[in-house]
Amino acid sequence: MRHRAMTLWVGLLVSLLLALPAWGAPIWGPALEARLAALEAEGDDDLGLHVRVLGEGGERFGWRDDETWYLASLVKVPVAVELLARVEAGELSLDEVLVLRERDYVDGAGPTNWAEPGTALTLRELLEPMLMVSDNTATDLLIGRLGLAAVNRRAEHLAGGGLGPITSLLEVRREAYGRMHPAARVLTGMDFILLRRTEEDAARLDALAERLDVPRASLALPSLDAAFDAYYASGLSAGASGLSAGASGLSAGASGLSAGASGLNAGRLNAFGALLAAIGEGRALGPAATAELLAIMSATTSGDARLKAGLGPEVRFAHKTGTQHRRSCDAGIASRGEGAAERRVVVVACTRGERDIERSERVLRQVGRAIRETGVLGP
Repeated sequence: MRHRAMTLWVGLLVSLLLALPAWGAPIWGPALEARLAALEAEGDDDLGLHVRVLGEGGERFGWRDDETWYLASLVKVPVAVELLARVEAGELSLDEVLVLRERDYVDGAGPTNWAEPGTALTLRELLEPMLMVSDNTATDLLIGRLGLAAVNRRAEHLAGGGLGPITSLLEVRREAYGRMHPAARVLTGMDFILLRRTEEDAARLDALAERLDVPRASLALPSLDAAFDAYYASGLSAGASGLSAGASGLSAGASGLSAGASGLNAGRLNAFGALLAAIGEGRALGPAATAELLAIMSATTSGDARLKAGLGPEVRFAHKTGTQHRRSCDAGIASRGEGAAERRVVVVACTRGERDIERSERVLRQVGRAIRETGVLGP
């Protein structure tokens, strides 16, 4: 009888152990997975999510996080890391001044576009709007000062592979519109600002043909959707990317990019999560620079209707958003609690497919809510 009871207890114990998640697998994973599946079933967006708990345990969760996603302005985070690392090393100062020229303007949000040509701006005055309001002109000015090769080397190192080459925001426009006609690859930032004033797609293509001084029928693709789809699908070949060693400073040796890396300004969400983890764990920058970077990212005002709204007011979120044609992202480090009880979690979320940006933001907001309600950040 005693032997039989012992056998029953051992069997029960084995069953319980088998029911537990594997080491490092989150107990909240199945509930979060169910919520994401339901969200995808409700709309037209594909979802991607990477979650990584910082500190002891280090649970990770992925939903399409090993696929390649267009990261849009999330790439501004490694630009900021490169800048602050150079400041830490004494190579640069945030008080250094750059002079804004007419050729520097890039379409998009931010105060830099409202400054007159000839305006002197410090690196700090470019860093803060780049992160807080996703200022494209500020970003390209900083990229010009830092060099794309340096930004890419640091990003690749911190992400451990899986990120495609980062390029300038102006180059993004040239590459996307270049799918329509090769002459678009020499348009200036001001050209794209003028084109963006025409909101309706067909009228914008008419304006593009007029600006290029070519017949409308010579445009290779029928819509902006088709042009951006072709851009997102582009790989690393010199012909596809349009990046030359002289123009971008990128070469196989200079960039350090792995053969399996993704397309321009794209990458795996788990790779970008690794980069954010390096920031959060103090491996990317020293303590002072890490605190400064996270403070600026905590003041981000773009994307208030995305993850941040779903995570709730009790969660602090140092993050960066990314938005491009039919693409939306939000990524950062979420924190809840204080001191020894603080729980810090890297979250990287992207959507693709939906044209309506408000719907995509609502999906990201619901992802944030699912993260909160399934216990990722604690009870």
